[in-house]
Amino acid sequence: MNSQFDKKNMIIAIALSMAIIFVWQFFFEMPRMEKMRAEQAAIAEQQAQQQAQQPATAATPAAIDPATGAPLDQSGAIATAKLPRDEALALSPRVKIDAPKIRGSIALKGGRIDDLVLKNYRETIEPNAPNVVLLSPARGELGYFTETGWVAAAGVKTPDAESVWQADADTLSPGKPVTLTWDNGEGLVFTRRITVDQDYMFDIVDSVTNNSGAEISLAPYSRVKRFGLPLGLDGIYILHEGPIGVFDGTLNEHTYGDVRDQALEAPAGDLAAAAVHATTTGGWLGFSDKYWLAAQVVPADAKVKARMFYGAADDSYQVDYTADMRAVAPGASSDFDHKIFAGAKEVSLLEHYRDTFNIPMFERAVDFGYFFFLTKPLHAFLDWIFRYIGNMGLAILALTVLVKAVMFPLANKSYVSMSKMKTLQPKMAELKTQYGEDKQRFQQEMMALYKKEKVNPAAGCLPILVQIPVFYALYKVLYVTIDMRHAPFFGWIDDLSVKDPTTILNLFGLIPWDPSLYFHMPILGAVLHFLSIGVWPLVMGFTMWAQMRLNPTPPDPVQAKLFAVMPFIFTFMLAPFAAGLVIYWAWNNTLSIAQQKFIMWKLEKAKSKQAQKAGAA
Repeated sequence: MNSQFDKKNMIIAIALSMAIIFVWQFFFEMPRMEKMRAEQAAIAEQQAQQQAQQPATAATPAAIDPATGAPLDQSGAIATAKLPRDEALALSPRVKIDAPKIRGSIALKGGRIDDLVLKNYRETIEPNAPNVVLLSPARGELGYFTETGWVAAAGVKTPDAESVWQADADTLSPGKPVTLTWDNGEGLVFTRRITVDQDYMFDIVDSVTNNSGAEISLAPYSRVKRFGLPLGLDGIYILHEGPIGVFDGTLNEHTYGDVRDQALEAPAGDLAAAAVHATTTGGWLGFSDKYWLAAQVVPADAKVKARMFYGAADDSYQVDYTADMRAVAPGASSDFDHKIFAGAKEVSLLEHYRDTFNIPMFERAVDFGYFFFLTKPLHAFLDWIFRYIGNMGLAILALTVLVKAVMFPLANKSYVSMSKMKTLQPKMAELKTQYGEDKQRFQQEMMALYKKEKVNPAAGCLPILVQIPVFYALYKVLYVTIDMRHAPFFGWIDDLSVKDPTTILNLFGLIPWDPSLYFHMPILGAVLHFLSIGVWPLVMGFTMWAQMRLNPTPPDPVQAKLFAVMPFIFTFMLAPFAAGLVIYWAWNNTLSIAQQKFIMWKLEKAKSKQAQKAGAA
């Protein structure tokens, strides 16, 4: 058997692939995201300067988007000077939102939900840290809002971003809906009945009553719009962040960069080419952050046209849908039922909404990836363990033990093969000394040795290949789900979702110096960030080194050197990762060492018994 099929080559290929992905993320993808942020900041500054030079003008009514007929947000496009959040909120009279998990308000000017704060989640682990702000007014920094409404043929006046609605209550809460009303003065009365549940779901019923003397045609629409890129965007291949939707049962994920590039590369004025289009019956679409989601749900029996696009004029991203036009006769009414989700991506809650409201694949807003058939059960198992143990770090360790136990038969075959190979190393070294110059003869003698000792050098390949998706799925569960966020472990690890806060650069806190103060500097900051290795990454690197010491040394000197430096490479690669992931990796290595030691002990014991029997005979 040719040595190129040896499992060590496969492991080297995997290690090199991971290293390439890391280098790509660190030196190419992350700078690209920073470049996009810098471009957006430049656009915002230029628009602010233009705004300062222009005299104050009267409010401009919302224009109509030729692509779908949906109103364009002129308040966001013209009044580009961003205001502090409190000042932006004060630009409109408001109806308060007060639910168990969320608080905020509805802007009566525009009738949109543009103020939402998550009660159960804070920005940091500090007890007095501010709560996570999910939605904000368009005129504020990082504006982000949801909106429903109607579009009509030219000449029919529909509510827009400047329309001020009347409310029948001052607070929206579970069991206490709010109804908004707006009269266009031409015989059309629009109402918007909004309810909210105990969690994160809004139900919005838009109605129109035609009191005019002529038939009118309108189409309901819904949109979610955000300005600029969200803060803390990971921009990493393992996690999707950006526009997302399920159209006719198919999951669609697009990055901010892809949507932006498509818009900027489209011919001027070609709105069809500038946007991602889809037609769907039912489904949903919105924006997915790592832990949060703002999405609009299409009624299961409604056929709509959906879009995802970037607006260069106001540096915004929008996802929307528009249903078919409907005729409303004089004296008649028409309504459309929208649902808006805005909150945390709690898997069990998303599954509940999926089943209750028939929202297809709603739990896939959590990026379970291509191995979702593995990641979803692993997450459910992890959640079950956590409910009993009460500590997410211990739950991760317990789940890893259980997964290793399930994988033991496969791992056993691999470790047995490696242990046998290790015992043959002295004989392999003799063959290399004897036939090293004659590679063909050396390979022949090696195959003969394997046959004589009944060792298959490729016997461990298949077990390793089978295990890789399982442990990758477990790694992905820990990275993409909200469970690790602000979850404490022991000692200095008070948040499993961020990197180990200690660093070897200040001897793990013994020296009163904080290297992170210099991370913003172009060159020095990058170097310090790269060298800032905590305790747990060092533990992980040591366990990896110890594990590789148990494996047979490759006969190829190049392979042997690569194997020797791999623990150091992985120590630096994983140092910036969340502490929970690094602890998992170190624990997994430790279990592998124990498992391999046990197998080697069994083989030595069996070999000793055989020698005793041979001696007695």
